[in-house]
Amino acid sequence: MTTISSPGTGWRVVDIVVAAVIAVAFGIVFLAWNALYTASGPLFAFLPAANAVLYGMWLLPGVLVGRIVRRPGAAVFGGFVSAAVSVLLGSPYGVDALVSGAIQGAGAELGFAIFLYRRWALPIAVLAGALAGLFAAAHDIPLYFADTGLDYWVVFAGATILSGAVIAGAGAWLLLRALVATGVLGDFAVGREQREV
Repeated sequence: MTTISSPGTGWRVVDIVVAAVIAVAFGIVFLAWNALYTASGPLFAFLPAANAVLYGMWLLPGVLVGRIVRRPGAAVFGGFVSAAVSVLLGSPYGVDALVSGAIQGAGAELGFAIFLYRRWALPIAVLAGALAGLFAAAHDIPLYFADTGLDYWVVFAGATILSGAVIAGAGAWLLLRALVATGVLGDFAVGREQREV
């Protein structure tokens, strides 16, 4: 599959619609994921900060939308809109989820911007996911874990970055391959690349 393509100059209507549909779907998924994340706490009683290995699901829409739309701002859009839907549906994280979603999307955005929105291979998706995790940890640690200490911060940040790389990065790459196989992304560069193979 070709991994080099140039982003268009602006967003098309289909870009906005597909990005919004994906983000809304993930915002709904977040309801279940929020509950799972909270319920999994006892499994990590030995090292509570390690619970962050599940964090990547919240990072996934930014990476996925960024990889599909391939335009500046797509990852931020995916992260923010999915968080907004989650807030509207009663996220336990409240309005801060909006800030968090935008910050996480910005991390993924940086991963794509480093390569000028021209490279879309698996390592780039993993990098975008890892950076989303790094940005998430940078937001969460001072806000939620300021009194826990350096050891907690290191484990939390490491687990969040790892989860971002695996769940959001590799997960978005695999999910995108499945979506391309259905033909629903034929209007996007990723769909056209698949047909050329």
